[in-house]
Amino acid sequence: MKKLLYILSFLFSFAVLAQNEAIFEQANALYNEGKYGEAIDKYKSILDTKNHSAELYFNLANAHYKLNNIAPSIYYYEKALQLSPNDEDIKNNLAFAQNMTIDAIDVVPEAGLSKILNNATNSMTFDGWAKTAIAFVFCFVILFLVYYFAYSSLRKRLAFLGSLTALAIMCVALLFAFHKYNLDKKDQPAIVFAKESLVKNAPNNRSEESFRLHEGTKVQVLDTLDNWKKIKLQDGKTGWISAEDIKAL
Repeated sequence: MKKLLYILSFLFSFAVLAQNEAIFEQANALYNEGKYGEAIDKYKSILDTKNHSAELYFNLANAHYKLNNIAPSIYYYEKALQLSPNDEDIKNNLAFAQNMTIDAIDVVPEAGLSKILNNATNSMTFDGWAKTAIAFVFCFVILFLVYYFAYSSLRKRLAFLGSLTALAIMCVALLFAFHKYNLDKKDQPAIVFAKESLVKNAPNNRSEESFRLHEGTKVQVLDTLDNWKKIKLQDGKTGWISAEDIKAL
């Protein structure tokens, strides 16, 4: 019975995948015809099936960009970049979309060792670092076996040095993996979707206004209280914004 259920589940997944592929092609055709609204509806129908990909988010963002939908275009470019962080096309189009935003926020740059460490860590995903660590575990085991069974002193020496190198790289990859995990855990980005949103100095409507934000601005969510979100901007400013005005990435 279980085998039958697995087979049916596989066939259903395959059918959904094939259907989504057909819808994706239809959406691309609509986009090329300039029917961006209809293309968006098609792309979103694929998302409704829990099917996610960088290409899907990228095309959806492009369609919103064509309609001058600032916040949705930036949101979906950011979603695409999460899945494909080194894609230059996504980065370039995201930059074009960000140029449409109103808020000019200075970025406080990282400096020193922290910048180097974070840049190195973000060069791969957590899964990428974990897979790298596993690969070098296998290298270590193979080289250690070569060292153990080798008769030549030169081969023993080379295998021993190689196994130590593989072990060291494995440890470094694990450290980067855990650091990446911690960075991702702290990273809670969101995009402002409201045309204009008042940011307060406390989580209530009676508190004073700290500043205003407009659609498309990216923020970091630090805390949640009822229907309020404490946010931080890239220039270090913090405040409380209505949860309805932002959409988490």
